[in-house]
Amino acid sequence: MKQKLLKIFLAIALCLMGSVVFGQSNKDIKITFFPGGSEGGSFASVVYRGARLAEKDLGVTVEYVWSAWSSEKMISQFKSAIARNPDGIAVMGHPGDEAYAPLVKQARAKGIIVTSQNSELPANEAMYKAEGFGYVGASNYSAGLNLGKATVVRAGLKKGDRAMVWGLLAEPSRGLRTKGAIDAFKAAGVIVDYIEISPNINSDASQGAPVFASYVISHPDVKAVILDHGALTATAPNYMKSARKKAGDIYIAGFDLSPATAKGIEDGWISAVLDQQPFLQGYLPIVQIYLTKKFGFAGMNIDTGAAIIDKSNIAVVAPLAAQGIR
Repeated sequence: MKQKLLKIFLAIALCLMGSVVFGQSNKDIKITFFPGGSEGGSFASVVYRGARLAEKDLGVTVEYVWSAWSSEKMISQFKSAIARNPDGIAVMGHPGDEAYAPLVKQARAKGIIVTSQNSELPANEAMYKAEGFGYVGASNYSAGLNLGKATVVRAGLKKGDRAMVWGLLAEPSRGLRTKGAIDAFKAAGVIVDYIEISPNINSDASQGAPVFASYVISHPDVKAVILDHGALTATAPNYMKSARKKAGDIYIAGFDLSPATAKGIEDGWISAVLDQQPFLQGYLPIVQIYLTKKFGFAGMNIDTGAAIIDKSNIAVVAPLAAQGIR
């Protein structure tokens, strides 16, 4: 059903763009967009490419604000964006509903359309849905739960086996994905060790190698690890090497595709990832703001979560990952 709704939404958007937009400038529509991470980052760069294509297709003017995955930066940058008075702001939902609520209210009082991507803001979405507040991204808890369940089955985990989840439980909305993965392990009777991704590793995944190696050395019986972060997943081969492990010694599962992650899957370092299609998380929020601004459309909630990618199907999507589309 969700796939059908997405196809319908895209068809409507393309029809509108074909009849109203192409060949026509909409540069007077100004949008501030948050790709989330740092410029050039494995996940944020794919989000950015999607937004850039929407900017080109629609002819709107977009300002990009990079946050290094810092919730504090996202809040301060949102405040600054409101002061610049664009027509719309597309935010990453990591800081959570409570932190964003007064700022969304302030933006709406100024007539600024607000929508979100990547991490859900259900309370704000419910309050401002009629005014264009939508969501584009995976359902975080379901995504984590699904990857956790798949890891239990594919890694052959049994009751009493040990697994580690490296995630972001401290973030109200974003942390739901981590919680889903942990819940899936616990439901199967798996012993779960949890590590919170520190701010420095959140912004620079390469700094996580000593943490991973220290954990694996002190827990030699660990059979599976879920890395709840696209950049950490992409860095998994280096993590394994730092712990003096061979490809396949530990079942490594994570999120999001990138050229590095695709190669990690092909080479056997990474066992599986759940691809939430970040390109769409860039493209569709721009379309959302445009459609609300031009035609008064309400916010649309689009789940971009996709099937799990592993060695059996990586060949299909690897060329797209190399292009920064998947």
